[in-house]
Amino acid sequence: MTSDPHSAAIPVPGTAGGHNKRMLIDEGYCVIRQVVPITLIERLTWVTTGLAQEQEATNPGRFQSQGSMIGAMAHPLLAELISLPSAAESVAALGYPSPTFTDGYIISKPPGCPRLFWHYDWFSWCDPSAWEPEPQQLFLMYYLTDTSVTNGCLRVIPGSHLSHNPLHEQLASPHSRQLAEVADERGEAFSDRPDEVDVPVRAGDLVIGDARLLHAAHANESAERRTVITLWLQPDFEVLPERIKAQVVRKTHPVPAWWPSRARTRVEALHPAWNGTAEPYERTLYIRRPERVSSDET
Repeated sequence: MTSDPHSAAIPVPGTAGGHNKRMLIDEGYCVIRQVVPITLIERLTWVTTGLAQEQEATNPGRFQSQGSMIGAMAHPLLAELISLPSAAESVAALGYPSPTFTDGYIISKPPGCPRLFWHYDWFSWCDPSAWEPEPQQLFLMYYLTDTSVTNGCLRVIPGSHLSHNPLHEQLASPHSRQLAEVADERGEAFSDRPDEVDVPVRAGDLVIGDARLLHAAHANESAERRTVITLWLQPDFEVLPERIKAQVVRKTHPVPAWWPSRARTRVEALHPAWNGTAEPYERTLYIRRPERVSSDET
């Protein structure tokens, strides 16, 4: 595979899939409009609100920055979103016809919830493939309400999935308890960045992003709850290095036995299957891309 992000295979220019694929490869994310039916949005809103309120009551302050962090296996209704045909078609249009699904989270910011910290979600920076242009893992973000700067829309730093950014040096562990509890909102992890872009969307839109992308979210200063369901896909599991395959399989969330069989089957059909013996990587922090050595120096 090439290390040049501009030489990646891209669908025919002029098509919606081609535009979104270029955006994903070059910028690290893209937005696909109105993927989720409003009826499903309404049902998901009712279920996730109850789950978030329960967590907030039993673990106050634990996820102050996120609002909530509830696994997608908390309710079988999530199976409908995980296996949503219109979402599968959107991902296939990017050139990924057979993605796998491992896990997901309900992230719900109640009114007054502070900013979400800057972070990346990739975990295998030590592998040489970490700098290939094609994403090895994607987030699919489904917002259950219209978003804006006021209620906590997504913030991204375009291109940070492939290019070094000064912020990389400022971030410690991207998912520490200290960050989740907002121990110091004056830190760089909560800062305004000169190269950041806001990504406001409508309820039912789908945001697809590279796990390596630096992203965050604004505070929810509205009077309403702002909920996103984030699902993690591997666009082409079969081409992943063996140790990353092992890592992906290890992080896959099992479907609860109490789920109805139809919902359980729909999700399990999307899980990665692997029988290798490679040792999985442990989660590693960002490593700056090694400088390429020219032929004159070898």
